[in-house]
Amino acid sequence: MLEAHKITHLHEGDKYLEVIASFEERKKSRYRTSTSCGQELGWFIERGYVLQEGDVLVCNDGTLVVVRCADEKVSNVTAKDELSLLRAAYHLGNRHVPLQVRLNFLRYQEDYVLDDMVKGLGLTVEHIEAPFEPENGAYGGGHHHHDH
Repeated sequence: MLEAHKITHLHEGDKYLEVIASFEERKKSRYRTSTSCGQELGWFIERGYVLQEGDVLVCNDGTLVVVRCADEKVSNVTAKDELSLLRAAYHLGNRHVPLQVRLNFLRYQEDYVLDDMVKGLGLTVEHIEAPFEPENGAYGGGHHHHDH
């Protein structure tokens, strides 16, 4: 089994295996899974860090495994104007849900109660399957140092 204890960045020219993982899987500091080609993989990373799209796990034997975000069932929120989207982000943040924030959409794991709240604010909610990459948080959760 491959064992990864370090994280680095993608470097052009390097050869990588690939692992596709959900948000729930990517936020685990210790996890056992398989790469896309079927090789067993276990990662042992800093507690509190959430693996992100493009992170590279460095295995004990030197193998590099790039992290890809799996498509998941999410609620994708759009608005006619930026202020409405900001208001929705504020109200969702008050509920402490993991939230992906982009210039033209918000995304959270599918939740019909939250959907109703957001629709009540006049925004559009669409259920889609897409990668879910929420913000890591403002209080240091997930900060780490990459090896170079």
